[in-house]
Amino acid sequence: HYDNGEGDRVHAFLATPDGRGPHPLFVDVHGGPHWHVSNSFDPFVQAWVDHGFAVLAPNYRGSTGYGKRWTDALEGDPGRPELVDILAGRDHLVAIGVADAERIVLGGGSWGGYLTLQGIGTQPHAWSAGIAIVPVADYLAAYEDESPGLREFDRGLFGGTPDDCEELYRERSPITYVGRLRAPVLIITGANDTRCPRRQVDNYVAALQAHGVPHRYDVYEAGHGSMAIAENVRQQALSLDFVAEHLGTRPARR
Repeated sequence: HYDNGEGDRVHAFLATPDGRGPHPLFVDVHGGPHWHVSNSFDPFVQAWVDHGFAVLAPNYRGSTGYGKRWTDALEGDPGRPELVDILAGRDHLVAIGVADAERIVLGGGSWGGYLTLQGIGTQPHAWSAGIAIVPVADYLAAYEDESPGLREFDRGLFGGTPDDCEELYRERSPITYVGRLRAPVLIITGANDTRCPRRQVDNYVAALQAHGVPHRYDVYEAGHGSMAIAENVRQQALSLDFVAEHLGTRPARR
């Protein structure tokens, strides 16, 4: 547990490799956002630990399992409380000597991918690299292309449609902050994703190119995630190799 600086304590899981810190840190941001990390084995976390990383998995505000107030904290304020909580965990681990402040990776999928892109854009001082998998990257375009059910979900989070509160949608959209990025970013998305459609990710990647931000864009032939073990292993190896290229950590073992 750690304080978030706004009067709350955040519960998180921490996995560390052998040896004394500070270690490179991977901050593993869960999706949802109404979901939570549980005390169970995760092979992707283990892969990061096997390659020398500490892994922090926070149950930020918006997560389930900590009461209605915690889960509902994002209503009217999406994309801000989560990042306050995530950054506080990052800073805590740097302060106690677990994490190397110069080698900290923010990563996640779906809503975790959204928070990754929003985090490296709005907190550029904090992150050394980003890995965003099937993310929301351009919220206005995503809203146009997503299903009616997801539009209803977004209206509940934001308090209306983009026509009702366009300023808030733009403020909480990662594409707004591309020009502030310092961290290289790997983006992996599905060619047939109907939850976080590809067009809005393409828009974000075009903005990265226009601003000269180091990045890699990988599109796989599936939807919002893959059930194929070989594809998941490929994506994990791609992530490890991308971080190794930019931060000098261990590449994927093959």
